[in-house]
Amino acid sequence: MASIRQEIRVAASAEHIWDAVRDVGEIHHRLVPGFVTDCKLEGDARIVTFANGLVAREVIVDVDDEARRVAWSATGERLAHHNASLQVFAEDAGHSQLVWIADLLPNHMKQPISAMIEQGMLAMKKTLEK
Repeated sequence: MASIRQEIRVAASAEHIWDAVRDVGEIHHRLVPGFVTDCKLEGDARIVTFANGLVAREVIVDVDDEARRVAWSATGERLAHHNASLQVFAEDAGHSQLVWIADLLPNHMKQPISAMIEQGMLAMKKTLEK
């Protein structure tokens, strides 16, 4: 199973970032506009449309306010397995660290998914530092 871990430092408080991250149905407006172009809630899942045209159904597994962590599992045409989490860590009053971890199959999808995560992290940084 391929594993991806990416981190990015953001010049914003953990509280500010968490407020946007935990709003799982509004990521296309509050967290990653441009990277995600649409997001619709359907029960315990969200249907996410990415800027590259990929559409994924992401089941929200957990929204943990204490740990500031969201976990989800995705299904789609190209992946047999995908689970991921995004967690917010406070560094100081004005800076935080975001950690995105994904585990997926098939292994050959590691590079394209890793590239998408990197784009998503940069979109988050740009949005959250405004």
